[in-house]
Amino acid sequence: MPEDHDWEAYKVPPTRTPVVESTTSVPNPVTFVQTVFSYVIDAPVTFVREWIERQQAKNKTYYYHQKFRRVPDLSECLEGDYLCFFEAEAQWRRDRMVDQEIVEIIRERLGACKQREGPNEFQNCAKEMELLKQVTKAYQDRYGDLGVHGNARTCLMKQKHRMMEERKAAE
Repeated sequence: MPEDHDWEAYKVPPTRTPVVESTTSVPNPVTFVQTVFSYVIDAPVTFVREWIERQQAKNKTYYYHQKFRRVPDLSECLEGDYLCFFEAEAQWRRDRMVDQEIVEIIRERLGACKQREGPNEFQNCAKEMELLKQVTKAYQDRYGDLGVHGNARTCLMKQKHRMMEERKAAE
């Protein structure tokens, strides 16, 4: 198309002129209500919320990774101290759950490595396989053969019997 257009040949549609807003002497009630709402309700609430957020930012509290205090082991409880027995049992159950999660995490890492490496999994995932083998052996040594109803006392007895067998084997 040439630089100098032939305006008669290529007519441009007429521009639309904007409609002039009619103004009255009475203010718009919607604008008045919005302004009142902004100053009476929204501004104080926003101020209080920002102040609270500033205070909370100073004192951050993290609620995850709760750390329980370690209670005495079942072997350290006195005879007839049932509260100590109960606390030791609860501690043992928490430790067992943590150990189960550790085994599961290592198993998931090995599965992800196998998925990622494909046919080369045996040479590229050897470190994860060895770690899983160590973790499952430690878990089996501690909690194996206890069954569903295993508790801290039977686990302690299992540990005692294993130590006695190791002493006999060393002699």
